[in-house]
Amino acid sequence: MGAPGCGGPFRPRAAFGLSRAIIRDCLRGMTCRVLFAAIAGAALTAGCVAPVRDAAPPVGPPVAPSAPVYSTHGLESVMGQNARALTSLFGNPDLEAREGSARKLQFFGPACVLDAYLYPPRAGADPVVTHVDARQPDGRDIDRSSCVAALSRRQQAR
Repeated sequence: MGAPGCGGPFRPRAAFGLSRAIIRDCLRGMTCRVLFAAIAGAALTAGCVAPVRDAAPPVGPPVAPSAPVYSTHGLESVMGQNARALTSLFGNPDLEAREGSARKLQFFGPACVLDAYLYPPRAGADPVVTHVDARQPDGRDIDRSSCVAALSRRQQAR
């Protein structure tokens, strides 16, 4: 009952000067409080548990997004043209970049910036425009055919 090196058994009545009846009543009250706290705690934490849901229905195999379809309406004067034709239409390019046999010509105007990408249709052939991008000078999108029309009216063109 007690630790041998501490002078004998621990006696709560003697240590705290409490009667046996007071200790018994205190322990009963504590047991009720502990039991109430355990029940209340379990009820409160039960509200924090996520409800069990059925498994999600099986989904078919993922579908790859389709490539965007670009209309070439209004781009007839540009698509399929070589660099000489673009220069005669818009004037000298403001930027020219080459990578292998591919070329990028960039034309600036007050309304837009046009990037024309030229690739050879076959080995040894003259590169032609296969794709164009257009944007406003601040980077926002703009219709490509509107940009072509605006750049065709540049003062330095032709």
